Amino acid sequence: MTSADAAAIFEKIALLMELKGENPFKIRAYRSGAEIVESYAGDIMKMAEANELSGIKGLGEALRDKLHELATTGHLSFYENLKSEFPDGIFELFEIQGLGPKGIKQIYAELGVGSTAELKSAIEDGLVAKLAGFGEKKAAKILEGIAFREAHASEFRLEQVMPVVEQVLEILRAHPGVSRAEVCGSYRRGKETVHDLDFLVATKHPENVIEGFVSMPMVIQVIAKGSTKASVHVAQGLQCDLRAVASSEFPFALNYFTGSKEHNVAMRQRALSRGWTLNEYALSQIEGREGTAIPEIEDEPDLYRALGLDWPEPELRENTGEIEAAEKGQLPYLIKLENLRGVFHNHTTASDGKATLAEMAEAAQELGFQYLGIADHSKSSFQANGLDATRLRRQIETIRELNQTFGSDFRIFAGSEVDILKDGSLDFDDDLLAELDYVVASVHSVFNLPEAEMTQRIIRAIENPHVTMLGHLTGRLLAQRPSYAVNIPTVIDAAAETGTLIELNASPWRLDMDWRWWKLAKERGVKCSINPDAHSVHGLKDVVFGIRSARKGWLTREDVVNCLTLDEVTTLIAKKRLKS
Repeated sequence: MTSADAAAIFEKIALLMELKGENPFKIRAYRSGAEIVESYAGDIMKMAEANELSGIKGLGEALRDKLHELATTGHLSFYENLKSEFPDGIFELFEIQGLGPKGIKQIYAELGVGSTAELKSAIEDGLVAKLAGFGEKKAAKILEGIAFREAHASEFRLEQVMPVVEQVLEILRAHPGVSRAEVCGSYRRGKETVHDLDFLVATKHPENVIEGFVSMPMVIQVIAKGSTKASVHVAQGLQCDLRAVASSEFPFALNYFTGSKEHNVAMRQRALSRGWTLNEYALSQIEGREGTAIPEIEDEPDLYRALGLDWPEPELRENTGEIEAAEKGQLPYLIKLENLRGVFHNHTTASDGKATLAEMAEAAQELGFQYLGIADHSKSSFQANGLDATRLRRQIETIRELNQTFGSDFRIFAGSEVDILKDGSLDFDDDLLAELDYVVASVHSVFNLPEAEMTQRIIRAIENPHVTMLGHLTGRLLAQRPSYAVNIPTVIDAAAETGTLIELNASPWRLDMDWRWWKLAKERGVKCSINPDAHSVHGLKDVVFGIRSARKGWLTREDVVNCLTLDEVTTLIAKKRLKS
């Protein structure tokens, strides 16, 4: 039982208690407990097993006892009993866009709906539209959400699969019969979602390794098992595949199973031009054809060198120019996590965050950041407890006072995530925006505008000289909500013209702007800001997902403003408003 597993159980308890109409303070306690468990710096599950949790702020006796039970048994009777009161499919409903806990509670209480299939049927029968507060329009939108969710049901976000990758690799690398182990496929290439996970090992004892793989504690079903490959299901139906090869075959298998298909085709064609054939096992001379002698290949870079190429980072391998760049020695030196000096666009308890301003600042410093940008929601985001002018000015003053307590090597930037209203105007007037250090402008409502109207709405907003950066450009939620209609190249051109930064929202739910557009933005001279959109201290660490996406978009540290020093970024974010 990991801390992430325990936190997920606490969060599910909170959801079920909400459906039951339990005391809001109890619900909040479990949500707070989930956050504490997930973000605690030490090994909280080991401490729970030893009954050493007393003194951790926010964990009362009841939660400590439940963590102890989870840590020692892997189960929680309270959760199992609570879950038994509801249909098995109840948690599916929380994945549907446009249907929050209150709506789920209502349709469950009044219609007995407890799964996606039952909800779909109830909508089609007209029952949901008749409920108070719903209506035909809302019912139709929920049906669209169900269709989108079904279409993306086999997709998994990075925060869902990253812990699995780490656990499986740890097990494989600890196996005495394994000399090398890596994850391949779309995960290694840094894709924003994956359908399954592909693992590769080098071994002289494949059957022993395969047996260990299918016996891993997280395995819930063995799909197939052979002498050199196996497939299993782990939690949430995620499929993990393992291929075992000889050490001499490992570089070729690693390259082949990493992909992409298009990249592999280009590699095979390059091999053929030299009189060789390339597959997942070897680089070989074509029989009966003269060719250059094949050099010794011990690792993946050796394979690329043999084909006259520099080694491209796995994230670049989509056949979008990496072969040409590798041939010319022009591959970018991609950004790394350690290049980040600070982050913008983060929330506190002043709006919908789970940590106070001081707690967020402390966590940022513990991560080694030189600066932290706070950007709580503006007043139109009432669902997120958005700040009005009075509350925002009070927060600005608090930030100024708190900054006086820091040394010269750390600063909080006072900002706001200001709603872009339907007509492109902003949620605060220019006088208030001018009091801020920086402004993130984002769309949070009216997603159904025609493309031309939505595009113009966003452009009007970023033409305001007080706007520093554009937040989550397309509004998508991965595997849950599609992007709204917007002409991204036109927005990129407008950002270049106005000097507006574009955010790469690092939340694994968003990763927006998408990696596919960053090469164009880079060509236009638009700078990126990798922002975690953190709503908790733990959320600050989401920058790791943003870095993966930035690397896939060919970005270097020179393209990302949060790689600048405190003095440099202070100058940069003040630059645009000086034009006003």
